[in-house]
Amino acid sequence: MSITIIGKHFLESSKVILSLQNFEKEIKEIVESILKCDKNKKKILVAGNGGSCSDAEHFAGELLCTFNKKNRKSFSAIPLTSPSSALTAWCNDFEFESFFKRQVDAHGKEGDILFLLSTGGGNLTGSKPSANLVYAAEEAIKKKMKIISLVGKGGGELIKISSVYIHVKSQNTAYIQEAHMSILHCVCEVIDNGKI
Repeated sequence: MSITIIGKHFLESSKVILSLQNFEKEIKEIVESILKCDKNKKKILVAGNGGSCSDAEHFAGELLCTFNKKNRKSFSAIPLTSPSSALTAWCNDFEFESFFKRQVDAHGKEGDILFLLSTGGGNLTGSKPSANLVYAAEEAIKKKMKIISLVGKGGGELIKISSVYIHVKSQNTAYIQEAHMSILHCVCEVIDNGKI
């Protein structure tokens, strides 16, 4: 029996999602880092580009508001794409690549977390995809922040400079983004549960 394009999509996507159970150690470390950050009254700065930007903002919203547990405390989580007036002003007057770095410079403090999402992991050569995330991470290192990254494809520069990372082994952007969102939801579920 031949498989349809729809069936193939869900089959391949589900294989990538299922592989995430191999990252239990890293997911626990991410949760512990978030809880420690909150206990020390620090904040989480979150960023990504394109679909990963949407996922980053979604994650910040889950941390700030609630996930499943309606009476859960809020976490200080700031998406670096806000405010849009600052983003457009900086990009208009200077360029896009340094905006997240500028945000980290303005908001980042020692002990904070910089949480980055990137399907490719960022690169400083060629067309420099997601170089803005790498520059933000370099600024975070100077400020002694913890860098957590979710990446895919080859892993890019971010796996070299992140304190904790999960590398989704896929070349398909959609599958990587779906996997990243599953990881983020799992992190929220473990936080809600109160036990690691």
